[in-house]
Amino acid sequence: MSIISKDIQQAAKLLSNDQLVAIPTETVYGLAGNIYSEKAVKLIFETKKRPFFNPLIVHIPSIDALESIVSHIPEKARLLADAFWPGSMTMVLKKQTCIPDLITAGKNTVAVRVPKHPITLELLKALSFPLAAPSANPFGSISPTKPEHVERYFKDTIGQVLDGGPCANGIESTIIGFEGNEPVIYRLGALAIEDIEAVVGKVAIRNKKEISPDAPGMLDRHYAPTTQTFLTDNISEVIRIHGGKRIGILVFKTEVNDASVTSQIILSKEGDLSEAASKLYDAMHDLDRQELDLIIAEQFPDYGLGKSINDRLKRATFRS
Repeated sequence: MSIISKDIQQAAKLLSNDQLVAIPTETVYGLAGNIYSEKAVKLIFETKKRPFFNPLIVHIPSIDALESIVSHIPEKARLLADAFWPGSMTMVLKKQTCIPDLITAGKNTVAVRVPKHPITLELLKALSFPLAAPSANPFGSISPTKPEHVERYFKDTIGQVLDGGPCANGIESTIIGFEGNEPVIYRLGALAIEDIEAVVGKVAIRNKKEISPDAPGMLDRHYAPTTQTFLTDNISEVIRIHGGKRIGILVFKTEVNDASVTSQIILSKEGDLSEAASKLYDAMHDLDRQELDLIIAEQFPDYGLGKSINDRLKRATFRS
């Protein structure tokens, strides 16, 4: 029996009883629990097999709820919230004392965002508590952008996947922290750097930290298929090296004409980076289920969302 359902009241009931529900957002599906329930938060870590040193993102229904979560809002944080919430931006800010250390990995900051999905916003407004919701996948695996992805991962371990259809943006939120009240990008994501800089000026990027990460998504190995994956700007050369194997190809806009390729997915024939980002994880799921010997992914243009796509693909690849 499927656990996928559009029943928001059922989701609210499960969450109010310390259980987990996968929720849709515009980025990826999240594995959600009550931030004030130690049982629910521990269950998130256990279900995902996520290390406790990796902090969680808190989801709130509106900007108005921010001051109940954080103790200080820099001026540039207010500008960013006004510009991009609800939306694909998470901010790491000084937390209120009521936020459990389990959520923040013991840090004095908390990652928070207002998601841009009507179903999840309706759910959040119906609840008396915010939701912690990392991506609804086993730690390190490909993030889910369809309810079916989540069901394959967690059919026997969670109560419900709240069906919101395919995620519009398809990669995780951009995470922004503040150092000396100045914004710093901790994780590249579904919001392009250029759009952020149009609001607050030049921002630094520091999106890898293996030990005691400041935000989710900073670990080097992440978002990965089980199939060996390579990222390259010369697909033909990698095909030649691995001749005779079952090869899957993931490209931006131009088809690779090679008879030795078993499977090929073009992310955007129109060359649209937003479309490519929205389809990225679904394509990775598709290729990963085809019993291929390897996946070869094409490196993307290094601007706009291309930077974020390259970031995800780099973390998904095996190091040769």
